[in-house]
Parts: sequence; C-alpha cells; structure tokens
Amino acid sequence: MNWTTIDTWIVFMGAMCAASCAIPGTVLVLRRMSLMGDAISHTVLPGIAVAFLITGSRDPAAMLIGAVVVGLLTAFLVQTIQSLGKVEVGASMGIVFTVLFAFGLILMRRAVDHVDIDPDCVLYGAIELAWFDQVHIAGMGVPRGFVVNGVMLISNIVLILVFYKEFKITSFDPSLAKTQGIRPSIMHYLLMTMTAVTAVAAFETVGSILVVAMFIVPAATAYLISDKYGVLMCLSVAIAIIAAALGHLGAITIPLWFGFSGTSTAGSMAVAAGFLFVVAWIGSPKYGLLTRAVHRIELRVRILREDVLGVLWRLEERKQVAIQSMQLATAIGANPLMMRFVLLRLVNQGRIAKFGKCWLLTDQGRSFATTLVRTHRLWEVYLDKHFPQDQHQLHHSASRLEHVTTESMQSALGDARTDPHGSIVPENEDV
Repeated sequence: MNWTTIDTWIVFMGAMCAASCAIPGTVLVLRRMSLMGDAISHTVLPGIAVAFLITGSRDPAAMLIGAVVVGLLTAFLVQTIQSLGKVEVGASMGIVFTVLFAFGLILMRRAVDHVDIDPDCVLYGAIELAWFDQVHIAGMGVPRGFVVNGVMLISNIVLILVFYKEFKITSFDPSLAKTQGIRPSIMHYLLMTMTAVTAVAAFETVGSILVVAMFIVPAATAYLISDKYGVLMCLSVAIAIIAAALGHLGAITIPLWFGFSGTSTAGSMAVAAGFLFVVAWIGSPKYGLLTRAVHRIELRVRILREDVLGVLWRLEERKQVAIQSMQLATAIGANPLMMRFVLLRLVNQGRIAKFGKCWLLTDQGRSFATTLVRTHRLWEVYLDKHFPQDQHQLHHSASRLEHVTTESMQSALGDARTDPHGSIVPENEDV
C-alpha cells in the first residue's frame, strides 16, 4: 500500500460526508422512516436534472434549490397518497420513489447532451477524483467536496443542537409534542429538508445510491449499542467516520490480495458500514446475538438449578432422599453434562451436598427450595381458580411461572394451605 496525501483527503471527505448523513439518518431511524431517507436521496435526482437543464451548468445553488424542492415534494406526496389514497406508508413511499427516480434518470440522460455531467458519477460518486476539484482557503488548496460536506456537517450539527428537544419529542411522542406547543409537521419537513440538502452535498462523494447506506446503516448500528438519544447521535457519527476510514483502506488494500488494482471507495465505505453493523449485531452488549445467547444459557442454567432444588425438596417431602446425578438428569430431562455443571454450581453456592453417591439439600438450599415449591403450588391454586384446566396442565404451567415470579406477583397469589392435588403448601423459611 502506498498512502499519499490524496488518500488522506479522500478519507477526510468520506468522513465528513458520512458524518453529515448520519445526523439526519439517526432521526429517520428513530422515527421508523428509513425508507423515506432512501426515497428522498433518490428522488432529488430529477430536481438536480431540472436545475442542469435550466441553468446549463453545475451551479451548486441551483442544484441545492432543485433538490430541496423535489425532496419536500417527495415528503408531501408520500403523506398525501397515504392519507387520501388510504395506501400503506411503505407502498406510498415505493410509488413516489420509483416514479420520481425513473423520471430523474430520464431527465439526467437528457441533461447529458447539454451539460458536462456523468450520470454514473451522480449515481455512484467519484470520491477518488474529488481531490482534483479544489478551492483555495487562506492560500491553501482544499478539495471542494471536503468544504461542501464540512459545511453540511456543521449545519446539521447546529440544527440538531438548536432543535434538540423538538426533534427528540416529535420522534417519540408527536401527540405530547403538540401539547407542548411543538408542531410535528414543521419538524417533519425540516428533517426532510436536512435529508435532501445532505443528499445533494453527498452526491459527488458517494452518489445518490450509496448515500442511502450513509443515512441508515451508521444509525442502525448505533441503535444496537445504545438507547439514549444523545449517545445514539454521537455513536452514529463516530461509526460513520470509522466506516469511511475503513472503507477507503479496504478499497486500496483488499483488492490487491486477489490481484486487482483497487475498487470503488464509495462502495467500500458502504460495505465497511455494513461490516460494522454485523459486528454490533453480533457483539452488542444489550441486543447482540452473543449477549442474547449468553442470557438464554444463563436462564436455562438458573431454571435447571431451581428444578434440581425442587426435585430434592419433593423427595425429602416423600422421605425419599437417595438420588444420584443420572437419576436427577432423568427426572428433570436434562443433559447429563449440563446437569454435572449445575450440580457443581449448587455445591459452590452451598445449597446441596453430596453424601456418597447421593445428593441432599443443605439448610440454605432447603430454605430456597421451600420458597420455590410454595410459589409453584400457589400458582396451581391461582390457575385452578381463575383458569380451570386439568391437573397435568396446572403442574406444567406452574412449573414455568415459578421461575419468573416477582415479589409483587408472589403477594397476589394468596395464602392457600393446599394445592389442587391435595399437597400441602409449605410456609416460607428464612434463607
């Protein structure tokens, strides 16, 4: 890899573009309007094409005005079709998105004959060549894409900070926002304007198609990590910047492993953002696949521990105290390997002890098991009273509920003396 100044500027431009897209993208994800970001980023294309045909140049102001007008028109048409046409919101977005985007492509092809513009550049971006289009600031040449996306990032940050409360409350509870004197419709169209303008600023960097990834993927990744609004916004921007850096690094290194010279940096940025999403999806501390798998295993182990204590308690109740590991596993229907692990945990907790080849409850384990069996039998009484069913179903249902009973639920179960099977409901013991 031969890293140059151009590579550094490409990363800077990509980071600015991705971060500016991540800010409105976070609000779109929170409002469950991700498809709207997709729709607007595509349907601003006819606005740009019309600006080209009218002005005959790539004047940024004309591009911006055309894109904003069509972006707001997209939001208006989606809401109009949804409300007046009784069409589901996803379908209305699909209608507006496909029609306007196709119309924009037709206009763009027409504009090619009159304006020096490459449609592929509009669709896929040209961040690798953006360094050569420079403006001079304080005597120093700076890529125009960096300036445009930098201004867009600062503008989005300012808008989010100024309307932080308004965006937050309208994203989660529009009805409450109305009672606070906030008009959700105004915030909605302000968000649509931010999305449209940001999409235009990102065109030269990542194009109208790949900008969708920058709007949605960093925000969706951050949403897997945090539920707090402010933290979510900061994480989204940070993930977008990391994706931009990893994207360019991957674009100039990974293809070399397979004998190719390189690939599209904009596309690699989107792939890198998707890679970060997969990492968060797997390893998120709250919603990750690994975390959920660990929680499920811990739950299974806890339930199995409680089942072992319940079986040993009932054996003592029947004066049958001799039971071995394999007998316990068979009685509960547990895997023998898992049973050995659970028995070891219970021994370490001081709740069971081994005498010869048999397992017995300790005083601490007996107190815990007494509470567990009491909860089980009270659930049977409660279910038999309010939801009558046969005795086997009563026991099966109570066996599930006994593991998830809270203190408030326990107090609501009452204080019966016997269960529907005629067994005595034990009194609680101090642990």
